[in-house]
Amino acid sequence: MKRHLTSVISQTFGKFANKEFSPFLQTIINKTYISLMGLNMSEFNLASSYASLNKLFTRKLEKQRDFSLDADDFISPCDSWISACGNILKDTALQIKGMEYRYEDFLGDKFSQEEKLLIDNGMFINFYLSPKDYHRYHMPTNTKILKVVHIPGKFYPVNVPSLKKKVNLFIENERVVLKCQSQSGKIFYMILVSALNVGVMNISFEPKIKTNADIINSSVYEYENINLDKGEDFGCFEMGSTIVILAEKDMLELNIKTNDNVKFGQTIAKVI
Repeated sequence: MKRHLTSVISQTFGKFANKEFSPFLQTIINKTYISLMGLNMSEFNLASSYASLNKLFTRKLEKQRDFSLDADDFISPCDSWISACGNILKDTALQIKGMEYRYEDFLGDKFSQEEKLLIDNGMFINFYLSPKDYHRYHMPTNTKILKVVHIPGKFYPVNVPSLKKKVNLFIENERVVLKCQSQSGKIFYMILVSALNVGVMNISFEPKIKTNADIINSSVYEYENINLDKGEDFGCFEMGSTIVILAEKDMLELNIKTNDNVKFGQTIAKVI
């Protein structure tokens, strides 16, 4: 199958982002990116400490942020802008106001109809990570990982203009779908959606997953004993992208709304 142009662009940019230039030149590149994109580096190391642009993209916090340890508090998994959130109406959610998609198509064909029906009339939250944001993702609650599916796809931009004009953008883009179970036994799906430029999504507990690679078929990974704590870092985007959470009905009571900006660790919902 011929590679889509967005994949070619992303892989090419990825080579540049991963290249380690001389310390002097790399510092100039990093500082230029920080200035152009408006990064707030107060929680991170100096620009000169990152040996490549990609290492700057995937930077870790110098100090863990505080967050609620109350089991009923569901925290934001990332720093982001909430492009849309609310109730799933039967089988439909929003990628942005005015642009609907069917969550059954979004989850892909490696989940059974029974698995998909778990979130009928549930809740959705879309987290858009811009190029200036902290790119790592964390667990929003104590979670058991039941299944992960890697779905190869395209790498369309996921910024607002693209979300408004590209029908089924989320469904066409490459993604990694995590089927999760909360401590209370409720099911939610956490979907990592790729974007233009680099387009790599790292999953720390499953190194077999290789995104933005020459792979055509979806891959399925099932688990019995993978448990992640609330706030645990389990990977990162290499460049900005989107996380979507689809939760079972009567699992979450949101205290955020569309267009809010949120930070990793912020309580965004109550687990009912």
